[in-house]
Amino acid sequence: MSTETPRVWAPAATAVDLVLPGARAASRLPMTAERGGWWAAPSPLPPGTDYAFSLDGGPPLPDPRSPWQPHGVHGPSRTFDTGAHVWSDGGWAGRSVLGAVVYELHVGTFTPEGTLDAAAGRLDHLAALGVDMVELMPVAAFPGAHGWGYDGVALYAVHEPYGGPAALQRFVDAAHARGIAVCLDVVYNHLGPSGNYLGAYGPYFTERHQTPWGSAVNLDGDDAAEVRAYVVGNALRWLRDFRLDALRLDAVHALVDDSPRHVLAELSDAVAELEAEVGRPLALIAESDLNDARMVTPTAEGGLGMTAQWDDDLHHALHALLTGERQGYYADFGAAATLAKALTEVFVHDGEYSTFRGRVWGAPVPPETDGRRFVVFSQDHDQVGNRALGDRPSRTLSPGQLAVSAALVLLGPGTPMLFMGEEWGATTPFQYFTDHEEPELARAIQEGRAREFGTHGWAELYGHDIEVPDPQSPATVEASRLDWAEPARPGHDRLLEFYTALVRLRHDEPDIASGDRTRTTVRLADDDSWLVLGRGGIDVVLNLGSSATRVPLRDGATDADVLLAWEPVTVRGETGGAGVELPAHGVAVLRPSSR
Repeated sequence: MSTETPRVWAPAATAVDLVLPGARAASRLPMTAERGGWWAAPSPLPPGTDYAFSLDGGPPLPDPRSPWQPHGVHGPSRTFDTGAHVWSDGGWAGRSVLGAVVYELHVGTFTPEGTLDAAAGRLDHLAALGVDMVELMPVAAFPGAHGWGYDGVALYAVHEPYGGPAALQRFVDAAHARGIAVCLDVVYNHLGPSGNYLGAYGPYFTERHQTPWGSAVNLDGDDAAEVRAYVVGNALRWLRDFRLDALRLDAVHALVDDSPRHVLAELSDAVAELEAEVGRPLALIAESDLNDARMVTPTAEGGLGMTAQWDDDLHHALHALLTGERQGYYADFGAAATLAKALTEVFVHDGEYSTFRGRVWGAPVPPETDGRRFVVFSQDHDQVGNRALGDRPSRTLSPGQLAVSAALVLLGPGTPMLFMGEEWGATTPFQYFTDHEEPELARAIQEGRAREFGTHGWAELYGHDIEVPDPQSPATVEASRLDWAEPARPGHDRLLEFYTALVRLRHDEPDIASGDRTRTTVRLADDDSWLVLGRGGIDVVLNLGSSATRVPLRDGATDADVLLAWEPVTVRGETGGAGVELPAHGVAVLRPSSR
């Protein structure tokens, strides 16, 4: 059993006490001032000990680096021995995120129990699907029992209702045993409004910069060194002590940093050093709205060094084309040619005018940039959960359209990501929910959510008046839980089988697994009724229309082997060239040949 001496950075404090809660009264032990604004407890504490800090005689506050918050985000911290877990993944060599099939899930609604241990019980389903990496939405401790996790405030702790820190170690161990890597979604651009005590300790925030959540995290002030160390240290802790394989960094465009070396570059180099130390791949995946490949350019070449970044443009192009929606940020999307650009050039807005933003946006992606550095998807927590009703594409799209969507995501040059339940066409929504104790905060969120959707034209889109789900209602959480009886039901089972076959094809065919964008082509019908995605020697043929059609094979091909099809298709030669006949919203994966 290891012990640890609590330390805390509180540069403006004149005295700091270690508070040890007791049955009758808490004891306060003076801490020793150290260089740089740090304070150290008089002696180590054994694992499982509750403690807090008092600044200048003030109320007890949780540790900014609290490893465990069993009493909620407002209660005392608890020591935790990360070395106590007996790992069984000694043979785990790691898994690169590049080209991996990623599966995003929310721990609280992935299973009826809503815990990490229960999620581990569903890993066999993911292994059978062929998932290479599971991406957990944030698990850092946040207020209440239920939430998306993006209002976390104890960034070093694991949300207690999910099972706490030991449960995360068990989950990672169980995933590795099945050959599945684990990515954790982390939020460094802001903290939630309730339980955020960082500002009491030091200059963690600055008024010099503003973000959608208020004052920015202080990354570039004269006093920012320890704040940057807080961020970098947090990332390294997850990767080292919990043996995570990757981190997804939320909204990095809100990490405002005007210092000579951006914090993302600093983080990238620190993770590279840890990667060399542990001897397995470690990845950083950025969610960025900047549409700039500098994000994934190595730091040695002047970039920010992220392994990969999310690509919303492919989602927007695909969603707008299949659904016909054009509101909000879908304004510049919807044409088949726009989808073709997203498939071959990554960003639609790559130095072109963005109607939604009202300005020129983005920059072109160099042709040699590996397509696998861009994570693509047809749905994710934002694109589903930020709809007025949290409805999935399965609400409006036909099974064939869902198959078209799946084929483009899983067989394109990007790194594909699925959102929990997508693989069987889940009909359960994923809605926005919170669990704040403060009445005024709960009311503000309820009113804000309703006001936000009031001007978006959702009633016209849905075809009827709507009532935005109350984020604070337990019913909103319950409605968002996956229904694990669905995968076995008719229709859902067929879609799941198709997704599994697509994943297998991605694993088995080098041309599909490749991220070489120079060997990715798109052919379009003159009337946009069909699209052919060329991936080296393989063609993914898609009927975008609601009636059967004939699609000509690529130039020089007289025949083709059918590797996979959503519904039966026919390949035949005719005067003027060979072609494949597809039913409405049909999908066929072909290996063209001349014979």
